Amino acid sequence: MSVFAAAMDRIFTHADMAASALWISATTSEERPIRIIRRAPDRVTDFCAGRFVSDTTVVDVRVADLPAPRQGDVIVIGADSHVIQGEPLRDRERLIWTLDLRPA
Repeated sequence: MSVFAAAMDRIFTHADMAASALWISATTSEERPIRIIRRAPDRVTDFCAGRFVSDTTVVDVRVADLPAPRQGDVIVIGADSHVIQGEPLRDRERLIWTLDLRPA
């Protein structure tokens, strides 16, 4: 295990940095608990002469916790359900998935 992988494991297990969630597959009845780091950046979209700012929900998940997330899978965070939209993206080290979510 690399030093970077060990650091990511510590971050994702730290109670103040990451939260518990539940992943539910869109194609099978499989589900599993995962740890996530939740972000909510604003996204700016240009359309003709206007610019629109919208709220987003993005989560980071360890590849070790969730090897193959797919568009349409559901992530339950507390009492809120979210659907993965778009293609999941991995980081350079191939340790972390970044998932763009929308409310279910």
